[in-house]
Amino acid sequence: MPVGIYSFYRLLQPRFREKRTRLFLETFTPNATTRILDVGGNVYDWRELPIESRITVLNVAPTDSSTAYSDRFDYVQGDGRNLPFADQSFDIVYANSVIEHLRTFDDQRRFGTEALRVGRRVFIQTPNRWFPVEPHFVTLFVHYLPKSVQRLVLPRLSFRGLFRSGDDVNLKALFDELRLLSARELGAIFPGCRVHRERMLGLTKSLIAIR
Repeated sequence: MPVGIYSFYRLLQPRFREKRTRLFLETFTPNATTRILDVGGNVYDWRELPIESRITVLNVAPTDSSTAYSDRFDYVQGDGRNLPFADQSFDIVYANSVIEHLRTFDDQRRFGTEALRVGRRVFIQTPNRWFPVEPHFVTLFVHYLPKSVQRLVLPRLSFRGLFRSGDDVNLKALFDELRLLSARELGAIFPGCRVHRERMLGLTKSLIAIR
């Protein structure tokens, strides 16, 4: 199998995804009447979960309207910074590794305000800025450098830059849109929420704002 970023993700993600899913289910105990909004997600992330909740998947790009999926899924094209829903429309607003792609703190704050507006509860996960490995490019400590230096280094020294098999992502566009968050910033964006820390080797790998 060719080595690439997605083979790396397949190696490490299942363990963290399983723990995160367990935390989600134990925290909210969703049932058939629970309305969930997944901002920036995918239907396949939900198909195997042991729940029957009604789930709306929202993405900026046109969403998957395949008839192969259960009719408990709705598909909406929209922007997480300006959600096309009334206040408290959902029991839970969920987002996994989305908010760090909004490039500015103001946009991230708008995302948080909208999630808290339309959801009675929230579960918003994002990588921790202060974890030594940057997960999108897979580099060690490089994301601590000035942006001008990172721009030069990442295509040449990152795992993603060196091993491009099966990866059609525009690296420049990805770099330009990323802004990783600290626990303090996530707490500021989601006031009143608990910030849960996912740990790896004793270090905080990811953060989750939970209400």
